[in-house]
Amino acid sequence: MTDKYDMLKLESQLCFPLYACSKEIVKKYKPFLDEIDLTYTQYIAMLALWEYRQMTVKELGEKLFLDSGTLTPVLKKLESKGYITRERSKEDERSLVITLTDAGEELKEKAVEIPAKIAGCVPLDQEQARQLYSILYQMLGYLTP
Repeated sequence: MTDKYDMLKLESQLCFPLYACSKEIVKKYKPFLDEIDLTYTQYIAMLALWEYRQMTVKELGEKLFLDSGTLTPVLKKLESKGYITRERSKEDERSLVITLTDAGEELKEKAVEIPAKIAGCVPLDQEQARQLYSILYQMLGYLTP
């Protein structure tokens, strides 16, 4: 017979290993990101900008699952480092457009080895990594509108 409080045990929570793994993986990124003077949040913003070159704050927030209140200080810091520019859209003054600068594009070369370095820190084979990636994105699809 199970105790009615079993579901309240830490080991019964799906959220806990997700949270703990996320925290530990971000910690693994830190020494590599320190070399290029980025925080993890700045890094994921740059990943999106390296892919798209230009997007609105709203689009970036949707991609990163972050609100504008979280993104604004990150973007201000990236702008102060010369990696992006932020300008009001000419079509819609309410919209702020972020554009990658040449310096931001050059930073990409310094970051190119980070994914392989992180893969070396996580002992999953390619199939396990593919399955985990698939499951996590499937969950995100269920959890987000």
